[in-house]
Amino acid sequence: MTLRLTIPEQPSESDRDAVIAPLRAYNIDRAGDPKTRPVAILLTDEEGQHVGGLWGKCSYDWMFIEFLAIPEAHRGADHGTALIRRAEEIAQAQGCIGIWLDTYSFQARGFYEKMGFSLCGEIADHPVGEKRFFLSKRL
Repeated sequence: MTLRLTIPEQPSESDRDAVIAPLRAYNIDRAGDPKTRPVAILLTDEEGQHVGGLWGKCSYDWMFIEFLAIPEAHRGADHGTALIRRAEEIAQAQGCIGIWLDTYSFQARGFYEKMGFSLCGEIADHPVGEKRFFLSKRL
C-alpha cells in the first residue's frame, strides 16, 4: 500500500486520533498500559464558578501538569502552593513516582523551583526572545 502526505486545513479530533492510535499501540506493546487518568483541581469562587486551577494527567507512573492558572487578582494568596501540594498527594495516591511540567521564562519557573522542582530541559527562543523550561520532581 502506498502512503501519501495530506495536510488538513482544520485538523479534527479524528485526525488526531489517526496519529495517536498507532503510537498508543506501539507504546503499550513496549511499555504496557500507561493507565492514563486525568487530574483536575479547580479553584472555585464564592458563587461556585471555577476560575482557575490545575489540569494534568497521571500516566506511566508520573503526573504531568499541563496547565496551572490562577487569576491575577488571586495571586500571592498561596493558591499555587495549595494546588501543587494537592497534586503531589493525588500523584502519590495514584502510585506516581514523580511530577513533571513545563513553563515559560515569563511564567513561574521560580515558583516551581521553590516547590522542589528541578530543571531537566529547556528550549531557547520559544517564543523568540524567551525560553521554555521543563521541570520535574521525584516524590
